[in-house]
Order: sequence, then structure tokens, then C-alpha cells
Amino acid sequence: MRSLVATVLLCLGLHAAAPAAAPASVYLQDLSSSDVRDALREGRRTAIIPVGGVEQNGPHMALGKHNFRVQALAGRIAAELGDALVAPVVAYVPEGRIDPPTEHMRHAGTISIPDEAFRALLDGAARSLAQHGFTDIVLIGDSGNYQGSLQAVAARLNRDWRGRPARVHYIAAYYDAAQAPFARQLRAQGLDDAQIGSHAGAADTSLMLAVDPTRVWPDKASAQAAGVAGDPRRASAELGRLGTELVVQQSVAAIRKATAAAR
Repeated sequence: MRSLVATVLLCLGLHAAAPAAAPASVYLQDLSSSDVRDALREGRRTAIIPVGGVEQNGPHMALGKHNFRVQALAGRIAAELGDALVAPVVAYVPEGRIDPPTEHMRHAGTISIPDEAFRALLDGAARSLAQHGFTDIVLIGDSGNYQGSLQAVAARLNRDWRGRPARVHYIAAYYDAAQAPFARQLRAQGLDDAQIGSHAGAADTSLMLAVDPTRVWPDKASAQAAGVAGDPRRASAELGRLGTELVVQQSVAAIRKATAAAR
């Protein structure tokens, strides 16, 4: 009996001494408070705030395109970094004036908020994460219309936090990788600029097909549809994966560079 007790105690001791397992998910909202506390103690001090949006994308693609895309790609980026968690997607962003409507607000389903409200939301999210002990807070955005606001919020917080351990990093590489570099790859695959497009065309739609094809309805794709700039009929998941790889790899490199420079 004594031998059995000793064995049990030894096993318990070995279990207690073993290093804590990595979090079950890189997504903050999937974890418990104690999970996050433990992750911070283990050195996971990078928090990614992914920014999406709810806007029209023609008749062939879901309004939440930016949300779905940035959620998935932020998770891949965090996994590559190895020391990062991903905050919930910021889905409410400036999409144009509400009344009278401008930009994407001219199309049903789009949701817009004022720029000052958007910046205040980012500010509060970043300050919350810093309060809990995250020291590198990363801002990435899937849409082009608010990149300036991401940069401005990061600059303001870094001024406020001068001398403190926490820093905010605006990572332009996330958005930029899906623009000119991806377009060059698509041209190499035989697409022209009119097909690649600037919104809901072949480039945009291919990225969504690579991330979640259930959010794209190819039978509704048309180059003449309202709200479409480009030709989504040339889109494919295979082409999209060229772009998602660019986004992940260039973002990871930019984050590592930014966090190293801040130390």
C-alpha cells in the first residue's frame, strides 16, 4: 500500500512540475480568464487586434468578408508567431456617411460608425489588453478605408505610454501584401488589371474563397454588378492562397521586426 501511495504522489509531483500546456486556442474569446493569465505568465505577451468591417461586396460575397478574412488570417499569424493571442474582431468601422449615405453606405446591409467612435473603440481595446499585461499590441486591418486611423491610434497610444512597457504596432504589411504584391502574382497567372479589380473583383473574391468558400456565391458573380470593381468570375481558391500566404508571411515578418525594435 505504501508503495502505491508513493507512486501516486510521485506521479502527481511529476504532473505538477510539467510545463503548462499552450492555450487550447489562439483566440482570446475562446479562453477563460485563467487561461489568459497563464498564457501571460508563460510569455505570450503579444495581442493582435484584427479589424474587419461590414460592407457590401456585390451580390456574390457576404457582407462580413473583412471580418471572416481577418479572423482567419490573424489566427494563422498568431500561430506562426508562437507568443500571440488574437482579440475579437473589430467589426464596426467607418464605411461612409450614414445620412445622406456615401460610399458603401449606399448599399443595403453596410454598417458604418463615425471615425472618432472607431478610434475610441480601438483605444479602449488596446488599453484593456495593456492593463492585463500584454506588452506588444498589434493592429491589423483588412480594409483600406481606415488604415490611417489604425496608424493614428497607435501613434497616440505610444506617446501616452512613453516609458511604459506596452507598445502598439500598426502593421501596414497586412493590408499592403494583398494589394500590389498580390496583384503582381495574379498578373503572372494571366489576369489583367480590369479582372483583378479594386473591390469584390478577382483578387478580393479569391482571397475570400481561400479563407471560406461558403461565403462566396459564384453563380451570382458579375463584372457589371453594382458595387463591384473587377471581374469576380476569374476568382479561385488557388489564386487566393497565393495572396493569403503573402499576407501571413509578410505580416509575421513585420510584427517580429516591430516588436524587436521596441525592446
